[in-house]
Amino acid sequence: MQRTGVQGSERRKELGLFLRARRDQAVRAEYGLPPIARKRERGLRREEIAFLSGVSVTWYTWLEQGRDISPSRQVLESVCRSLHLSDTGLAYVLSLGGYATAAPSSPAAATAPAHVQRLMDALDPNPAFALFPDWGVAGWNTAYAALYPNIAKVPAPDRNLLWLVFTDPYVRDLLPDWDVTSKRFLAEFRAETGQRLGDPDIKYQVERLQEASPEFRAAWDRYDILGFESRERLFHHPAVGVLQLEHHQLSPSDRPDLHIVVYTPVPGSEASNQMQRLMSGPG
Repeated sequence: MQRTGVQGSERRKELGLFLRARRDQAVRAEYGLPPIARKRERGLRREEIAFLSGVSVTWYTWLEQGRDISPSRQVLESVCRSLHLSDTGLAYVLSLGGYATAAPSSPAAATAPAHVQRLMDALDPNPAFALFPDWGVAGWNTAYAALYPNIAKVPAPDRNLLWLVFTDPYVRDLLPDWDVTSKRFLAEFRAETGQRLGDPDIKYQVERLQEASPEFRAAWDRYDILGFESRERLFHHPAVGVLQLEHHQLSPSDRPDLHIVVYTPVPGSEASNQMQRLMSGPG
């Protein structure tokens, strides 16, 4: 019961900070409102959002303050519409407000189950890896190890996708669009883990990254969220050059807590041949 209470407090705090960030970043012209003093074109007042949402200023203020109140689904939906949030943003707010299925518990196992590992092995030569809810890397196949050789060398406690993206120089060099990709990963992570921010594993990862990476800290404070979308990715591997791969994600029906990430060649690219060369080793 104590843990549920802590998570509820963390969710209310996250909801308040998220709404405040979205309000501060709103473009006033999109609401037909003039700039605030000193030509400030972004940022809405609490009174303005409260009016647009059909709630009292006091009630909306309590939301942003993370007070222990129970806003209805209709109120949260109204606030989301007023802030012009996307469907992902709406789902995120509703989950923080308690209107979503409870997040799964952290898995007890330290690695992916055997049948999940066999599935990833069968996907060679397409790189694949599995993620736990805190984005810890649960397992990977030979192709992924060829694409990112450090994965087998990293100590288990540091084998977390966000940690690697923001702290491993090899990953930064591997991603030609690191600045964009790192922020997108963080926005997806936040969207996925909003309900679980009070979970010790999630809290640990966020706190250590805030200490280790100024880029993470700055991006985290923006409160951006994004839902996952399959998309083209670029990887600059020192041995074979730039690979064009499509990024996909799926979850086994019997292990919905796991996400399996798979990279497949972009049609018409040389990625398939490049992966074969990587997996064959030097020479």
